[in-house]
Amino acid sequence: MGLSILDLFKIGVGPSSSHTVGPMVAANRFLETLKQKGNLEDTHQIRIELYGSLAMTGQGHATDTAIMLGLIGEKPDQLDPDLAPSLIDSIRKTSQLNLAGDHLITFIESQHLHFLHGHSLPKHPNGMTLRAFDE
Repeated sequence: MGLSILDLFKIGVGPSSSHTVGPMVAANRFLETLKQKGNLEDTHQIRIELYGSLAMTGQGHATDTAIMLGLIGEKPDQLDPDLAPSLIDSIRKTSQLNLAGDHLITFIESQHLHFLHGHSLPKHPNGMTLRAFDE
C-alpha cells in the first residue's frame, strides 16, 4: 500500500493541527451524524466539552474557534483563513451559530463550550464530546 504526501501532512488551520484540524473534523462528523439521524433540525442547543491538552491549551491553540468553524460547516482544507476571524466574530457578537450552515441555534460560548481542565476521557487523554439537545 502506497502513501501520498497528503497521508502524512494535512492541509488546515493552525497553529497546531491536533488542536484545530482534529476538532474541526470531529465537529463536521458530529454534523453528519445529526443529519443522518434526522436530528439537525430538532437541535435546539449544543454542548461541547474538551479534555486533556485540548482543555489545558485549547484556547491558546485555537481549538475553540476551530470547533465553532466546524460546527458551521467549514472544513479544514477548504476554509479561507482570511474569513475565519469574521465568522467567529459574528458567532460571538450575535450569540448565534448556524449549524451546518442550515440551522440557526443560540450559542453562547461560555455556556456551551467548556474546557474541563484536569479531566480526561477513558480511552484517550485528549478528547472532546459534542452533544445535541432538543427543546
